[in-house]
Amino acid sequence: MGKIGENEGERRESPMNREALLSRISIDAKICFGKPCIRGHRIWVSLILDFLASGMSTQEILEQYPGLEEADILACIAYGAEMTRDRILEVPVESQA
Repeated sequence: MGKIGENEGERRESPMNREALLSRISIDAKICFGKPCIRGHRIWVSLILDFLASGMSTQEILEQYPGLEEADILACIAYGAEMTRDRILEVPVESQA
């Protein structure tokens, strides 16, 4: 059985490893109230994740923020994934009628 990202025997290579991606995120108490931001920008990680969750594509985000790179968006996703490893957020369960 193939791994996620495999297509007909080819494995999709990620452009950067986890550590390299996470190094693109900075947290500085003097910048953006200490919220995680994309390094060198005042763009919150949570903003990018909200954009993605609302259905914006990576390309749309890059067009809106031309100073960003695709790896910055991947870094936000990687950061979000790391934050969920030790935390569980309860989400409401819809009742099935």
